[in-house]
Amino acid sequence: MWGRLKALIVKELLASARDPQTRWVVLFSPPFLLLIYAFAITQEVKNVSIAVYNQDVGIEARELISRFEGSPTFENIVYLDSTQAISRAIDSKQAIMAIQIGADFSRLLAAGKPADVQLVLDGRRSNAAQIVQGYAVQIVANFNAELAREKLPPPTAVIARAWFNPNFEPLWFAVPALFAVLTAVVGFMVSALTVARERELGTFEQLLVSPLQPVEIMVGKTVPALIIALASATAMLALGWLVLGVPFRGSLILLYGSMTVFLTSIIGIGLFISSLASNQQQAVIGLFIYMMPAVLLSGYATPIENMPDWLQWLTETNPITHFIFICKGVFMKDIPASVIFAHTWPMALIAAFTLSAGAWLFRRRLA
Repeated sequence: MWGRLKALIVKELLASARDPQTRWVVLFSPPFLLLIYAFAITQEVKNVSIAVYNQDVGIEARELISRFEGSPTFENIVYLDSTQAISRAIDSKQAIMAIQIGADFSRLLAAGKPADVQLVLDGRRSNAAQIVQGYAVQIVANFNAELAREKLPPPTAVIARAWFNPNFEPLWFAVPALFAVLTAVVGFMVSALTVARERELGTFEQLLVSPLQPVEIMVGKTVPALIIALASATAMLALGWLVLGVPFRGSLILLYGSMTVFLTSIIGIGLFISSLASNQQQAVIGLFIYMMPAVLLSGYATPIENMPDWLQWLTETNPITHFIFICKGVFMKDIPASVIFAHTWPMALIAAFTLSAGAWLFRRRLA
C-alpha cells in the first residue's frame, strides 16, 4: 500500500513540476499577487481631491482651510466660487467632498457661538466618502479644541493608543488576510484541476485498471496538493514577513499546524469539485462558483459582525473564515494555542466531511 501511495504522490508532484502553467499559477503567481494586492486592496483613503467654497473672509475660516491644505490625506484642493459649483464638482468626480463655510463663520466664533461647516459627500463612493468624512470631522474637532484651549483649558484630554498596530499601518492589516485567501486559492487550484486534468489527458483510465483503491487515490491526490500549497504559502509568508515588513509575533509551529488542517479542508472541497467535473473548464467554473461566496463571506472584505445572524452562522462552515482569524492573530498579537485550536477543530470537521464526500463520489465515478 505504501509503495503504491509513494509512486502516486511522486507521479503527481512530477506532473505538476513539468507543467509550466501549474508552476506559474501555483508557485510564482501567489507571491506576486500578494505583493500587488497588499498595496492595491486597502481601506486607507489618501491622495484624494476635495473642494472648498469659502464665503467668509475672516482669519478663522482661512485657518480652518489651512488645516485641510496641510493634511497629507488631501492631494488637491479645488476652490469654488458658488453653490452651484459644488454640485458640478461632485457630479464630475472632480472632488469626493466639498466643504462649505458660511459668510458668518468667523463672526459667530468671535462671539462665542457655534458655527457650522457643511460637508457635501459623493455617495456613489460611499465607503471612501465615509472615511474622508471621518478625516474632515477629526480636523474640525482639532480646530475646535485649539480654539477652546485659547479661552479655557479643556477639562478632559483624550489620549488614544492602538494595540497591535500602533501606527495603523495598512499592510499590517491587509497582508495576513491576503495570505489566508491566496493560500486557499492555491489549494483550490491544485486540487480542483487534478482529476479533471487526468480525464483530459486520457490517464484517468489508467487509474481505473491500477491496483490502487479509491481511498488510496484520494490520499495520493491530497498529499501532493498539500505539499505544493504549503510551499507556496511559505514563499508568501517570507515575502510578507521579510520584504513587506509585516510583524510575525506568533508561533510558526501553530501556524503551520492550523494551515495544514485548513489546506486539507480546502483540498477536500477541490477534489469534490474535480470529481464532479468532466474537464478542466468545468472544474474552473465550479471553483469560481464556490470561491466567490466563500471569500465574500469569510470576513475578508466586510466584518462578519455586520452580517445578519443567520449568515454569521453560515460563515462558521467556511474554512477561510477560521484561517483568516488565525492568521491575523498569529501575525499581529501571538494568540494562544487554545484560541487557535478553537478555530482549528471546525476546519478539521470540514476536512473530514469534504474528503469523505470526495472519496465517496470518486468511488462512484470509478464504479
